[in-house]
Amino acid sequence: MRKIFPFLRWRNRVTRETLGADLIAGLTGAALVLPQGVAFATIAGMPPQYGLYASMVPAIIAALFGSSWHLVSGPTTAASIVMFSALSAHAAPGSDQYIALAITLTFMVGVIQLVMGMARMGTLVNFISHSVIVGFTAGAAILIATKQADNFFGLELPAGEHFYETLYYLWHHWRDIHPLVSLVAVVTLGSGIVVKRIWPKFPAMLAALIVGSLVGVLLNLVLDEAATGIQMVGALPQQLPPLSLPTFSVGIFKELAPVALAMTLFALTEAVSIARSISMRSGQPIEGNQEFIGQGLSNIAGSFFSAYVATGSFNRSGANYDAGAKTPLAAVFAGLLLIFLVLAFAPLTAYLPNAAMAGLLFLVAWRLIDFHQIKNIVRADRKETVVMAVTFFGTLFLELEFAILLGVMLSLMIYLRRTSRPRVSPRVPDPDSPHRKFTSSVSLPECPQLKLIRIDDSLYFGAVAHVREMFRRFREHYPEQRQLLLLTKGINHVDIAGAELLLDEATTRRNLGGDMYLYKLKDSATDVLERGGYMDKLNRQNMFDSKEDAIHQIFGRLDKSVCQRCDKRIFLECQLYAPTEAC
Repeated sequence: MRKIFPFLRWRNRVTRETLGADLIAGLTGAALVLPQGVAFATIAGMPPQYGLYASMVPAIIAALFGSSWHLVSGPTTAASIVMFSALSAHAAPGSDQYIALAITLTFMVGVIQLVMGMARMGTLVNFISHSVIVGFTAGAAILIATKQADNFFGLELPAGEHFYETLYYLWHHWRDIHPLVSLVAVVTLGSGIVVKRIWPKFPAMLAALIVGSLVGVLLNLVLDEAATGIQMVGALPQQLPPLSLPTFSVGIFKELAPVALAMTLFALTEAVSIARSISMRSGQPIEGNQEFIGQGLSNIAGSFFSAYVATGSFNRSGANYDAGAKTPLAAVFAGLLLIFLVLAFAPLTAYLPNAAMAGLLFLVAWRLIDFHQIKNIVRADRKETVVMAVTFFGTLFLELEFAILLGVMLSLMIYLRRTSRPRVSPRVPDPDSPHRKFTSSVSLPECPQLKLIRIDDSLYFGAVAHVREMFRRFREHYPEQRQLLLLTKGINHVDIAGAELLLDEATTRRNLGGDMYLYKLKDSATDVLERGGYMDKLNRQNMFDSKEDAIHQIFGRLDKSVCQRCDKRIFLECQLYAPTEAC
């Protein structure tokens, strides 16, 4: 029953004290989501109330069926802008057709998330690197700002323009900017920044909206709306989320499939990443697959209650934890209390200026750009910098879902390139070490008959070509070193291609009059060699778990006439064999 109903796992944590703490945290979350929900719905091209609908039922379902005690689901900036970019090409934003597509997309994303969770595919989100997330969110921030330029400056921008076309239009029409509209937007933006700095725990977005709305209303009262140009959002309907139904059409499913896949990957990455980051503070373990199931069920249920794609929200989840939430009931309370707030205060949005919403979204966009992480990535790793830059510019110039997939593909390509070139380094005994510890020093002499090589990383099909070429070079440059001892402690995995490579090298060495030996082969690699029938072909007597045993037995197979002419004294056995002229 606990697998089917995961909320049974934490029900014993619910006490009178936790209920009080969760109720306060839920009220804080409900108040916070009021301006955010309206803002995110605007970004998504949906009517403002749909952002609130996406914060009700999905938040409750995700809390009950997820694994995190503090994650709060609902609309987010990233999910909203991806959906707008994808669906605006198929229907006019805000239209009935657009809303129907959004609800169908939500259902599709939920089904994919649920299937992935039930198939235990929670680790797939790890393939979206941190650099992809940073690059995408930075690009999305710029898109959010440019999409709100008309409301921010009081201009009539052409619909469907790319961000660079919007900038070009602003450059040539800056004289048409309405100063009073921009004043409301700037006051909203500035007040949000000031409140955030002076009172970090106070909901800055809510305060910014209140200040901006007061300024807009006062200007309209004094100068008249026709003179100011300040337009209002309009009153939201005082109603519960209306029932809705996805469009069950094969044609629409095919049309939305790429978008649904991209949004699924990104939404799951966002949710699991947020849950894990908060769990590091709370100490609560997170189960990725259960989180997939919870997110999937929340979107499936939400598609029948007029919600668009919901995922984990960092702002609301962080605020939920900081407000003292003890159990997922805090998110449940937030969803229920939001319904009450909508029924009680929805008409007040009639006094909410569009310019104030634009200023608020400019604030959201600015806070999305993580300058600290960007600086760290640029300093730390050039390849990750390339991934971040490609995702960033792909977000600006390409379709958003393609930008995400492009970033993921580039990350995988870099990872595969790295793993396809495992480190293959010669080793020599250190004469200053009591037990002749192996080292990679190039200044120390090597045995003229025995080559020691260490391989780090997996020996799989993608790495075989590189390792094979390194083996060939060693044979070509050191033809007298017919014996080869592989230090395989760093090999985590061997597949069939890797096993065939080891057998080929052993056969080649034997044909040259030598042999190949393996030291410290891990159990995971040994199992593959055993099941594939390679152990006997490689010769079990050539497998060693002790360095001393390996050197002692291999030394007994060396050509002693060569040892008598060698004065390097590489191994301890050299001194035992010929104290004065040992190798």
